[in-house]
Amino acid sequence: MTKHTKSHTYITEILHHQGEQHFPCNAVSPPIFQTSIFCFDSYEAFQAALADEASHFLYSRGNNPTVNLCEEKLAALEHAEQAKLVTSGVSAAALAVLSQVKSGDHAIIVEDSYSWTKYLFETYLQRFNVSYTFVDGSKIEDFEKTVQPNTKLIYLESPATFTFKLQNLREVAVFARKNGIKTIIDNTWATPFFQNPIDYGIDIVIHSASKYIGGNSDIISGVIAGSKKDITHIFNTEFLPLGPVPDPMQAWLILRNLRTLHIRMPVHYANALALASFLEKHPAVETVLYPFLPSFNQYELAQSQMRGGSGLFSFRLKTRNLSAIKTLTNRLRYFKRAVSWGGYESLVFPAAVKYADTDKIPDDRISLIRLHAGIEEKEMLLEDLEQALNSL
Repeated sequence: MTKHTKSHTYITEILHHQGEQHFPCNAVSPPIFQTSIFCFDSYEAFQAALADEASHFLYSRGNNPTVNLCEEKLAALEHAEQAKLVTSGVSAAALAVLSQVKSGDHAIIVEDSYSWTKYLFETYLQRFNVSYTFVDGSKIEDFEKTVQPNTKLIYLESPATFTFKLQNLREVAVFARKNGIKTIIDNTWATPFFQNPIDYGIDIVIHSASKYIGGNSDIISGVIAGSKKDITHIFNTEFLPLGPVPDPMQAWLILRNLRTLHIRMPVHYANALALASFLEKHPAVETVLYPFLPSFNQYELAQSQMRGGSGLFSFRLKTRNLSAIKTLTNRLRYFKRAVSWGGYESLVFPAAVKYADTDKIPDDRISLIRLHAGIEEKEMLLEDLEQALNSL
């Protein structure tokens, strides 16, 4: 992919050039403005900044030149008017959600969302009398039959965690707008390189920038993108009071790592597709969950709203023997056993590892294994996976 469909802006123009025309001393690399405060030439300028912190450099808890450059690029990548960088993906989800609900409101959330996002609805928001309903989300009817008079928010994650179920973003956006409901989506899996939900009418897009946007497993960060109105509202009502402030060095690392997004993502995609296709044919494997496999039950939808896929997918073994799951996990040599994903490296995360050995593990989880295909040579990854499977 060389161009963004909507804006016809080259992705490398955004990643390598946008906002970089006037660096001090003609620097090639973005400077790090490691300062907590900014001073003013006059009383009047000071007064104006205090009256509108969202539009001025006053205190790096609000705006900072390095952070703002990063936000400008992320907004452009997501076809959004504005973006706000925050300290983690969880912060991005929390601030976006909190900005749209109040006591007495109801929200609809897809049931396979990230565990900490589910915690936000199941536990945290219960303290403030915000109700919720989990839905499968695969069909528009899931939302239509769940909506209530006080529904103010629909929270999406497409593809969803571990199961990679999709939601039809066009249909959900039309339904939500018709009913005066705000929509938020976690777009971390696809990245703005492969999917732009705002083009389909979704209001707010969030990311765990710790994943592909960071791309090096060396930062924790999050981003919220949307209209100027929505981001300004989040800045004033959630971001400034709660203070999940990204430091300039964090923003600089994201800026550095963003420059290779268009190079990294196609390799993750090609490696994941090769691994998923191999697993689908292996006699020890029951099923593979990857949206860009023709066997995936939402394959056509994946093709219609994404330009490609990332490196993360899951598969189920035919066995339900926990010892076999452990053996496979331990025999892998090049897939690191770790949480998260989105860096250069390949990872393995068996769903069963979240349970104690004495727990009764649900049947749909005990043999479920999540893989992240990094950007190593795919032949090496295929050989490693094959030898581990053959050990069973």
